[in-house]
Amino acid sequence: MNLSSEHCNISDWLRLEATVKASVYMVAFSIATSITVVIIAIVSQNLQLRKEVRLVLLCHHLLCISSYCGLGVVFQGMRALLANSPLLLCWLVFGAQLSVGEGILLTLALMALNTYLVICYPLNSPSFVDSAKYRILAGSWTTVILKNVGLFLIEGTNPTPASVFQSAPLCPVILNGTPARVIGVFSLVLPLSVILVSYYLIYREGKQAGHFNRSNIKARRTVLVHLLQISLHVIPTLMFIGLGKRCGSFFFALNLVLFGVFAFAQCFNPLVYGLCNRDLQRRLYPWLRCQKKQ
Repeated sequence: MNLSSEHCNISDWLRLEATVKASVYMVAFSIATSITVVIIAIVSQNLQLRKEVRLVLLCHHLLCISSYCGLGVVFQGMRALLANSPLLLCWLVFGAQLSVGEGILLTLALMALNTYLVICYPLNSPSFVDSAKYRILAGSWTTVILKNVGLFLIEGTNPTPASVFQSAPLCPVILNGTPARVIGVFSLVLPLSVILVSYYLIYREGKQAGHFNRSNIKARRTVLVHLLQISLHVIPTLMFIGLGKRCGSFFFALNLVLFGVFAFAQCFNPLVYGLCNRDLQRRLYPWLRCQKKQ
């Protein structure tokens, strides 16, 4: 059932959608931020851990998750409360959330690539990765930001310069056009391809070395859990981009279901990639005891 364009923009169900999303983002933000603070505190207080590239990438990954959920609370809260925020502010908050959201998958790709280099090239990769890690991160973030700024300039040319400072009750979202969706799919497929290829090469190397035989259930289970977690990120996002913004009760329900799956993945990402790490596990309980003594 399709609704009129006016009803699609200002109807009560769209405000309800924003209210539900803001509430879910708040729960995800609380869980993700709590675990992120613990993990970053453990890493920052240990010189050996601070030198680990995989843990540096993990901290960036967790910061992206917390920032994404926090900005989601702000953006959806402005829509749910009809805050009459200026259109430019809506774009800035949404653009920042979009950038750190891409950073979630981007850092996962860098983590998978780093793991592949460490396993398959143990002698040559550590010095190269350690010297280039910050340049790679800076270059990746610069590319993401410039890409999103370019998309906003392309799709945000219709409003006049004066109108971007006028209030927008429901904070309309741009980037629903075909060019934005095509570039969005490409930006999703590229890091996903890096992750899948890296995992395949790691699996092939591990199988040749005997790490993925039938007796080593834990290694195979770890790979499966990581792939499942990544699929919970990618599948809802691809469906969001493919469907675009549509009206109707069916798309409303589908949107919330996909969003629920995606939010579930955000909550458990710090657990899967963070607290399941052996180095962090060994230092978690001593760190907690020190905090209790203080």
